[in-house]
Amino acid sequence: MSNALQTDPATGGAVRLMHSAVIRASGPDAAAFLHGQLTNDFTGLGLGEARLAAYCSAKGRMLASFVGFKHRHDEIWLAGRAELVPATLKRLRMFVLRAKLQLAEGGDDAMLLGLAGDPVTRLTPAASSMAVWSRRDHDGGHLVRLPDAVGVPRWLWAGSATQAESVLAALPPLALELWDWLEVRSGVAPIVGATVEAFVPQMLNYELLGGVNFQKGCYPGQEIVARSQYRGTLKRRAALLHAEVSLQSGQEVWWSGDAAQPSGLVALAAAAPAGGWDALVELKLTALDGGTLHLGAVDGPPLAVLPLPYALPREPATA
Repeated sequence: MSNALQTDPATGGAVRLMHSAVIRASGPDAAAFLHGQLTNDFTGLGLGEARLAAYCSAKGRMLASFVGFKHRHDEIWLAGRAELVPATLKRLRMFVLRAKLQLAEGGDDAMLLGLAGDPVTRLTPAASSMAVWSRRDHDGGHLVRLPDAVGVPRWLWAGSATQAESVLAALPPLALELWDWLEVRSGVAPIVGATVEAFVPQMLNYELLGGVNFQKGCYPGQEIVARSQYRGTLKRRAALLHAEVSLQSGQEVWWSGDAAQPSGLVALAAAAPAGGWDALVELKLTALDGGTLHLGAVDGPPLAVLPLPYALPREPATA
């Protein structure tokens, strides 16, 4: 893989996100229903906004994660990992009851593209002024501003298959592997199949990224998520690590300061353009204070800590 994007954002472009898909919630009760199921505020979601959110079990463990935005005033799209859509839909439908909404997979009417770099702003100058987690119409679809990665601006595009082909034709191709690396370096880890029920949202820094609203009403796992935030029980966070060997979601990370048990879990990993692999790893905070980190065993391949693109609180949260 070329390291051109790492040093020259002008080599960005567009890629079809084959590993991602959309859940569509449509009807007059769509926003209220999702508000009662996800960690973020959806009753206040405007057409110009997007939301990062988690879907949790009753124990506060993340079953899935999404970027949510309005397709129109009575329909919300949730963009997440395709492998989790069937199980998530099945679980959500259990709680619809008398609510006036329909839940369905997006299909060909809701395709997802990843857009990155200077070619996007040259084609659509207004994209450069978008705030993170904002949304605007674009080429018959929707454009959502995502957090930057290594100084490279990124967007999620959603629309029909026909519209997607038009966008892809207008921008240079971007390798999916390179998009995945940018996702890792953005510091935002989605839930994937190997990490279902492994984390509460704060373990992946979701409240730092705007993915948890502590003023909203109840949702599955809300009490545990709130307790982690306000009672000083949060001892684990997501850190950015690098290895010279391949990494994958679900692998254990060990710390030299505690040889008896693993101290972390790989949440998301991708090959780095300059060599090796980068990963977002859920980790004991104490493991960042000294000693060495290793993959798979306390004497496994070494892992180096890289700086996250945002500040990481090191003191337990208090009320």
